[in-house]
Amino acid sequence: MAVTVMRQDLGASFHQTSSDSNLIGELSREDEPEVLEFLAVNPIHTVLMASFIRENGMISPRNRGSFYACRDRSGQLEGVALIGHVTVIETESEDSLSAFARLSRHCQNTRMVRGEREQINCFWRHYANSGQRPRLISSELLFEQRQPLPLAEPIEDLRAITLNELDQVLKINATLAFQEGGVSPMNTDPAGFRNRTARRIEQGRVWAWVRDGRVVFKADVVGETPQAMYLEGVYVDPEERLKGYGRRCMTQLGSILLQRSQAICLTINERNKNALAFYEKAGYQFHSNYVTIYLQP
Repeated sequence: MAVTVMRQDLGASFHQTSSDSNLIGELSREDEPEVLEFLAVNPIHTVLMASFIRENGMISPRNRGSFYACRDRSGQLEGVALIGHVTVIETESEDSLSAFARLSRHCQNTRMVRGEREQINCFWRHYANSGQRPRLISSELLFEQRQPLPLAEPIEDLRAITLNELDQVLKINATLAFQEGGVSPMNTDPAGFRNRTARRIEQGRVWAWVRDGRVVFKADVVGETPQAMYLEGVYVDPEERLKGYGRRCMTQLGSILLQRSQAICLTINERNKNALAFYEKAGYQFHSNYVTIYLQP
């Protein structure tokens, strides 16, 4: 769903914010090269935005939001934000964060805001002036892998899955989303959830080990650029845990994906000590502190 209310309000031109030094406006297709160059400076933090632009274009319902830029008075790009269902931001300017926060208040379909912890905390101080309260705040750690580990015991059947396994993936991902954020997309947006998952499978970006018709391990490549890949939905069948399967699959998947990109990254709830140990054994290292703020519907 695009942020149509905001487009009607602002259009594609740039407008001065309450700060004397910033101009803010929606980005257009002509801005793509400049924006991708800006996002490439910090590829681990911006992989989701850059991946959406590369795959869908700057303006597309598949982005589930609209891209905006904040510029200084000379027109230099200071910040880029995708404002929508998931709001993510790239900037080092507090003025830009303040401008994006005020703009975001007009978006009626935002369900979460996520990013580097200090940046999002600053964003939230400006955003929450409208009186909104978060439904849930999740403190997370961003981990990355840049070098594959040696493959001692490869899983021969680890592969990009097909639409034949779609229903299993939907069930797994809905359960993971509910465990992490308290809401299942099967309840809030079943058709959209199914379509997005099917498209990701068709793109060859859902990897799994399927044994006897059952998914033992799964991981989704949610964002992909030449500089970074972003993983979500990593899953090991509860009946198959503590057998080393998950570590073997993650190690092998890292070797595969690092042939296509320079780094792999993912976020982990900082309270999940078992997950932290699991990813460290699979070759991942701490990169930065993250936070996801879930909003009230």
